[in-house]
Amino acid sequence: MPTALSVNLNKIALLRNSRGRDYPSILKFGRRALQNGARGLTIHPRPDQRHARYQDAYDLRALLEEFQEAELNIEGNPIDEFMDMVLDVGPDQCTLVPDQPGQITSDHGYDLDMDTETLKPVIEKLKRFDVRVSLFMDPVPENMAKARAIGADRVELYTESWAQAFMTPQEDQVYEQFRLSVLAAREAGLEVNAGHDLDLQNLAMFLTIPDIAEVSIGHALTVEALESGYDSVIRQYAAICSLSMESRPNKDF
Repeated sequence: MPTALSVNLNKIALLRNSRGRDYPSILKFGRRALQNGARGLTIHPRPDQRHARYQDAYDLRALLEEFQEAELNIEGNPIDEFMDMVLDVGPDQCTLVPDQPGQITSDHGYDLDMDTETLKPVIEKLKRFDVRVSLFMDPVPENMAKARAIGADRVELYTESWAQAFMTPQEDQVYEQFRLSVLAAREAGLEVNAGHDLDLQNLAMFLTIPDIAEVSIGHALTVEALESGYDSVIRQYAAICSLSMESRPNKDF
């Protein structure tokens, strides 16, 4: 099966929140993502809800009724408020991430030598509600079986190290680390997702690793969309401003 693209809408939500109204709308951009080939939508609401909000999860769940083949993935640290929302919304997948409350972005995976006892009841609860569980993990092959042992269905490999190594002398070494991690996960009975700093330059090479079920991409995708469309929009604004008064549309008062 081809790798599924799940578009992370957090940066759209961050722009929306900065102006206090629904512009840009994550529902509109979520719909556009699905209409253009994405097979899922992701949000990662943090406790301060500085970008994605808990209400967005409900709204996106309703949107996905129009796209029966697409999936909703909700990421986050399983604090009580987050878990209440996830169990109420019922996403297709919940990706558990060891974020701290004030953290700018995710920067490490779970340490299952320390986090197992905390995670096991959370995973059991999610699975009772028929939610597929993915654990955010560093690419350490020997840890993949540990994730399966506590009930995870998938792991999401944290790919910042790949983004940093791409096109450097470390590329082959880091690629091999991820390849072996995917292999170990599959041998343990896990499916494999990946995400964080994947972009249009480094994604194709990364996906030569077999058996990656899904990639979640948001920040780079949003920046690349700005870069691709910025010149065109500036030209349109400049053209409007350069029109003479006689050339502008008439307004009846």
